[in-house]
Amino acid sequence: MIVLDKVSKKFADLVAINNISFKVKKGDIVGFLGLNGAGKTTTMRLILGYLTPSQGKITVNNYNPSRDRLTVLKRVGYLAENNPLYLEMKVSEYLDFVAQMKSEKKWRGTVKEVGLEEMMNKKIETLSRGYKQRVGLAAALIGDPEILILDEPTSGLDPIEQEKIRDLIVKKAKNKMIVFSSHILSEVEKIATRIIIINKGEIVYDGKKFKRVGQLEKTFKKLVSRKND
Repeated sequence: MIVLDKVSKKFADLVAINNISFKVKKGDIVGFLGLNGAGKTTTMRLILGYLTPSQGKITVNNYNPSRDRLTVLKRVGYLAENNPLYLEMKVSEYLDFVAQMKSEKKWRGTVKEVGLEEMMNKKIETLSRGYKQRVGLAAALIGDPEILILDEPTSGLDPIEQEKIRDLIVKKAKNKMIVFSSHILSEVEKIATRIIIINKGEIVYDGKKFKRVGQLEKTFKKLVSRKND
C-alpha cells in the first residue's frame, strides 16, 4: 500500500505540496489530475523517493521511499513525463540495459505487449514520439513491478495507440497499484477506478470515478476554477 500522511513539500518559499493525505491499495487505478504546476509530478517524485517531504510521512509497502529508496524502486515501474531515454541506443539495447538493472531475464513479452516488436533494431533517436513513449512504458513494465507510477502515459500517441495503452493499464491493474496522470479527462473517465484532483498543492477531490459521462470534466472545472478565484 502507498500511504501519504499530511505530506508537504517546500522549495525555498514555494509550497509545492500542502498537507496532502491519501492511500493507494492493490487493484486501484488512480487518475491523478490537476493543472500544470498543481503538484502532480512533485507528489509522484515524493512517492518514488526522488524528493524528501518537508513535513509528513510517506510509506510504500511499509518502506520509507527516501530512506529505503533502492528497495522501493525495485517494486515500482515509473514513466516520467519527459520520458528520458538514451537516444543513441537501439531499442533492444536500451530495454536489455533496463532489464539488467532490474535483474530481469524474461522481458521479451513486455515488448509484444506495448507493440515494439518491429522497432527493436532501430535507434531510439529515429523513432516517432509515440514509439519513444512506448519504449518508456516498456521500461517501466519490465520486471512486473507491484506499483506503476505513470506520468502522462499516452502522451504523443494516436487514438488507436492510446486505446491499446489504456487496455494494457486496465489489464495490469488486478494485482498492482497504479497512479497515473493525464490531461485527457475522457481517458481517466474510462480507466480510473478512483479520482484524485490536486490544485495549488492541495487535494480538492478524492473519490470513486463518476458514473455519468462528462461529470468528471464538470467537477474538475468547478473545483479548479473555484480554488483559483
